[in-house]
Amino acid sequence: MNDHSRSTPRSGGRAARRAARAAALPEHLRPVRPGLEGGTYEPLGQQDMERIHAAALDALETIGLADAPPSGIDYLVSAGCALGDDGRIRFPRALVEDTIARANRSVTLYSRDGKTDLELSGNRVHYGTAGAAVSMVDAQGRNYRDSTVQDLHDAARICEQLDNIHFVQRPMVCRDIADNREMDLNTIYACCSGTYKHIGTSFTDPSYVAPAMEMLHMIAGGEDKWRERPFVSNSNCFVVPPMKFATESCQVMEECIKAGMPVLLLSAGMAGATAPSTIAGAIVQATAECLAGLVYVNAVSPGAPAVIGTWPFGLDLRTGAMSVGSGEQALLSAGCAQMHKFYDMPGGAAAGASDAKLPDMQAGWEQMCSNIMAGLSGLNMVYEAAGMHASLLGFCFESLILGDDLIGQALRCVRGIEVNDDTLAVDQIAEVCLGGPGHYLGTDATLGRMQADYVYPTLGDRTSPKEWAELGKPDLIARATARKEEILGQPSPARFDPALDARIRSRFNIHLPA
Repeated sequence: MNDHSRSTPRSGGRAARRAARAAALPEHLRPVRPGLEGGTYEPLGQQDMERIHAAALDALETIGLADAPPSGIDYLVSAGCALGDDGRIRFPRALVEDTIARANRSVTLYSRDGKTDLELSGNRVHYGTAGAAVSMVDAQGRNYRDSTVQDLHDAARICEQLDNIHFVQRPMVCRDIADNREMDLNTIYACCSGTYKHIGTSFTDPSYVAPAMEMLHMIAGGEDKWRERPFVSNSNCFVVPPMKFATESCQVMEECIKAGMPVLLLSAGMAGATAPSTIAGAIVQATAECLAGLVYVNAVSPGAPAVIGTWPFGLDLRTGAMSVGSGEQALLSAGCAQMHKFYDMPGGAAAGASDAKLPDMQAGWEQMCSNIMAGLSGLNMVYEAAGMHASLLGFCFESLILGDDLIGQALRCVRGIEVNDDTLAVDQIAEVCLGGPGHYLGTDATLGRMQADYVYPTLGDRTSPKEWAELGKPDLIARATARKEEILGQPSPARFDPALDARIRSRFNIHLPA
């Protein structure tokens, strides 16, 4: 909200209204919130989805996937798959369809404090971060630098304060930690001590899962409490498109499933390089690979919580560079969301990232385009929805903060138009027109719904040019930087109890300062 009106005889009333609007609303009165129902945008027709499904089953049955680890071969063959002489695992149609029929229709991703749990089902939409950026974007200096564990912790702290960021999957790698084991463990520490929201993380080696679980049991207060409410999930690139298993990632997945950690089955082919160049073909391959992963998960532990992570990315075929901010990317993610709904299974895809190097106009149009299409299509988990630049190479705090405003507007579109006796407002029209003031400004009905129906930007500027000039022509990026500094100037509300922190630090080499 940016009501910068100059003082007038009515300024006290305006100030009171500003204060009321700035106060936190009860959850049921908020105009947007996690889990709003999307699904009104459908780029694929029913016949289109049926053909994609049939093509995916054909690919699994006739082509199959290569490079499964020995343990994976054992699980899959025992479940009914066939190991060919060429080393490829092939999936009978009946097995895949039976697995789909038995799969979870709803998965809950828990938060650490129980206040921001996410129910993934139907067309319920949630936005959050993700990725593995290697650089931080200095929006003021217009530079890039290596990302650090402190940056990851700060990103989590900022996300904790942003209402429209619903989960925090690790958005960057800690390039200041050379040892992969320590990087994976410090990633968990940095995120968990920065936010209570659900966290997604990855592991570079299956042997790192056990010490990570030890840390998570300490944070949760015991293994039983962890298994009851696992607040961290494993983002697992279990395939190397096209149609090959990623051996070590599969072994990581097996360990995470046994430890009670939800798994995101992530297939990230690049259309025109590691996936077919057509949008439909890229969706077919991603669907096939993720269905193979679903069979795998249920072979390890029937009913284990898994999210279908069809993440095909677009390429600029002129250069071979990623084009995550393109209209084609928006269509890829929206089409994948429809396939999740076709199967009635929880799913996620990437949207909201930009090819722009800075949070500029290009970033704005790219981020909004795919974010709003993903939300309208009913995507359960919109990953990389804020802060991501340079085709996933850079992460920007200012863009993350501005993205909270952007996603608020996208969520308002997802919420749609409510049509009922109250919103049709014929009684209001009569009251205003028949002996009333002739306008709706300040009426009880208008004031009564201004908070519940309208989303007001936190940083977006709605002043007039005259007011803008009188205020010193405030810059949007500078305001986002000030908000960043305000958040990071306060202690993290999710920080660990000192005694717990000391126990963790005595057991693990934590790189963040105490």
